Amino acid sequence: MYNKLQYISQGETAEKQLYNIHQALDAGCKWIQMRFKNQTFENRIILAETVKNICEEYQADFIVNDDVLLAQKTAADGVHLGLTDMSISGARAILGEKKIIGATANTFEDILLQTKNGCDYIGLGPFQFTETKEKLSPILGIEGYASILNKMKIENILTPVYAIGGITLENIESLIKTGIYGIAVSGIITKSLEKEKLVQQLNDKLYADVII
Repeated sequence: MYNKLQYISQGETAEKQLYNIHQALDAGCKWIQMRFKNQTFENRIILAETVKNICEEYQADFIVNDDVLLAQKTAADGVHLGLTDMSISGARAILGEKKIIGATANTFEDILLQTKNGCDYIGLGPFQFTETKEKLSPILGIEGYASILNKMKIENILTPVYAIGGITLENIESLIKTGIYGIAVSGIITKSLEKEKLVQQLNDKLYADVII
């Protein structure tokens, strides 16, 4: 199954992106989502090809944020689509059945739509305020997650849900109790001065109920 910890890259330049991604991989992250906004396709493909190669060295999954054609061009492991991005069916037609297609959701209705369309996992959020993303959807909080995940359980929707948005180490246990599968984080890892220790702590909490 998918890794429970996903790192969403940060950095306004390709150099900063590569530095942050390398740091996350060195710290033990095994799933990278490359998010490099407001750039030319040429700049993004150069970065993506490099990140793809690095992730292969670290045996980490590599997906691209928003851009299906970029994911196709670089043979990425998949793509994450927002609510206003290309349709899942359109992405599937381009990428094929074996690639990972994640989808954003903010409400239970979003989840019904995205799972009906065949996404592989849901990025549900935001959990709380985050400076990482512009134009935030309504904040969910613990109660919001609990309500949505309960509705999914009633409807027998088994698609893995990742919490996203301003998550801290202290939030993990409460979030897990709502029924989430994993978390997608950015700033918490990027800004950490002890990344390896933090990633280990995050994984310890995320995999606490897993018998190895």
